[in-house]
Amino acid sequence: MTSRRDVLAVLAAGAVTLTACSAPAPGHATWAAPPNRPSPPPAPSRSPSPPPSHALTGGSGPDGSVTTTGSSSVALTFDDGPDPVNTPALLDLLGEHGIKASFSLVGFRARDNPEVVRRLAAEGHTLVNHSWQHLMDLGQRDPYYAAHDLVHTTEVINTAAPDAPVRYFRAPGGNFTPALVQVAREQGMSPLFWNVDPRDWDSAQFGFGASMVNHIISSVEGSVGPGMIVLSHDCKHPDTITAYRTLLPWLASRYTLTALPT
Repeated sequence: MTSRRDVLAVLAAGAVTLTACSAPAPGHATWAAPPNRPSPPPAPSRSPSPPPSHALTGGSGPDGSVTTTGSSSVALTFDDGPDPVNTPALLDLLGEHGIKASFSLVGFRARDNPEVVRRLAAEGHTLVNHSWQHLMDLGQRDPYYAAHDLVHTTEVINTAAPDAPVRYFRAPGGNFTPALVQVAREQGMSPLFWNVDPRDWDSAQFGFGASMVNHIISSVEGSVGPGMIVLSHDCKHPDTITAYRTLLPWLASRYTLTALPT
């Protein structure tokens, strides 16, 4: 007959085993957002299921990322939004000229400005995943972490705009790695780079106001050519919007301007 002491010993051993199994494995990625950065929402129940893709799939950029439109058309891309002030102003400007563009959206900003995301989609612009919180070292992190980040960004975009396919991923700073590209491709997204960068984010070098505006205009006009993808920033960069008041008619008179195909 089994004694009471024997039963208690078995139960105690089981409790130790359960406690050990419930602990996270060493090195397992957990969500620990940097200071003063918003954290992603809880884990998703499923991955998005986008419609069939007509997106560009690769190119000569870092780790096989897309750098051209595949035609003579020029694609304007605007990063780091949506901005509740500058993005609508840019949309008004694009609408005046009948131009479609592509917008690389940061997840927490898309969450905070869903009405701007809806407008982007409704007006026919291409929506690009630009990660949840723009971590410059995202490609160096555990692939599980990166996958979680990208899935949530797409989920938030599609919560605001359910019918908008998200077929591209642009790494923060363009810092692609083979592992990060693989994560993006597994979620149906092509890595997106650029070949014209006016550095409109570099106010330390180019200043603000007229100095920055003139730099952006001269940089784009001097660098753009058929098939190129132009990088710019709409979030917290009003000088970029001002520059495009001059650039859009100049570009439209020389090139076909298109949103990236999805």
